[in-house]
Amino acid sequence: MFPLTRAAQSLVARGIQHTAVRQAHRKHEPNFHDKYGTMVLLGGAAVFTSVWGYVFTQLGIEWGFSPAGRITPREWRE
Repeated sequence: MFPLTRAAQSLVARGIQHTAVRQAHRKHEPNFHDKYGTMVLLGGAAVFTSVWGYVFTQLGIEWGFSPAGRITPREWRE
């Protein structure tokens, strides 16, 4: 049974080697991410930056200022 096991392992190893060689010689075709991945990332970063830049500069939100010094109580009317 030992020679039979050795022959089976040899066939399996040869099949794996054949598959590896066949895949190594195949040309890699670029997919969408290879072609446009960097441009999509940079475009998304530009849109993100421009939208939040508008929000922070044009909406007039005052960030973190306390109203304690600006609000003065009015006199009570009876």
